[in-house]
Amino acid sequence: MKHRTLVALLLLATCTACQKKAEGQTVAVVNDEEITASQLNAELANANVPDGADKKAVTNRILQGLIDRRLLAEQARKDGIDRSPDFISRQQKLNEELLIGMLANRSMDTSKLPTDAEIAAFQAKQPQAFANREVWKLDQLQYDTPTDKAVQQRITATKTLEELAGVLTAARIPFQRGNNQLVTSVIPSELYPQLARLGPGEPFIVPAGNKSVASAIATREPNPLTGPNAKTEAVNAMRRQNSTTSLQQRLKELRSAAKIEYKEGFAPPAKK
Repeated sequence: MKHRTLVALLLLATCTACQKKAEGQTVAVVNDEEITASQLNAELANANVPDGADKKAVTNRILQGLIDRRLLAEQARKDGIDRSPDFISRQQKLNEELLIGMLANRSMDTSKLPTDAEIAAFQAKQPQAFANREVWKLDQLQYDTPTDKAVQQRITATKTLEELAGVLTAARIPFQRGNNQLVTSVIPSELYPQLARLGPGEPFIVPAGNKSVASAIATREPNPLTGPNAKTEAVNAMRRQNSTTSLQQRLKELRSAAKIEYKEGFAPPAKK
């Protein structure tokens, strides 16, 4: 009897010692699952907390959100969702995207900083993002992209939004008017000269799925990016560009070295 009592007490003591406690780097324990200070700090860093906010209140709110997330995730596991094919497929995709993103960041962080001459050359090739940066106020029409080639040709031939509206009305294609603005730094370098040469009110059309958006530049407001801010932006853009190029080259090498086997009917078409 004494032996069994001692064993029971020993097991109880062992279980008590194994219980996790909210101390040290552990800020909370949810059903024996720890939430660490580093996890909480990572959530805070991604929360975009405004200056002047009550840090203690924000921290508590973020922590409560973490606890809620843990509880719901635990319930999902109890329901077997983590063993479903759909979850496993999505989890694999998310893991791969996270790994690739971190690989790209590592490549960018370890890349050599460009020289002043390289930075100046980069800025000169993209004037719309630096010295000649502008903010364009746009008048817009949004409409369902027509499949009739004759209508498409008439749309392409229009020189103003009003002409375009007339073509759409004649073709019984409904449209919506709107306004927007565009900072020229987001325009690809190869497209910018074409858009910059457009006449007053002349539309340019951007397809978006089964919709199209026609825009005409109403006003152009100079908004140059120069000095130290321009240099910082150029360096960041160059490092992102170099990282992308490096990853693409690495991918070519990986494909060349990889053994890839396709099921019949799934192989890409042979290169001509």
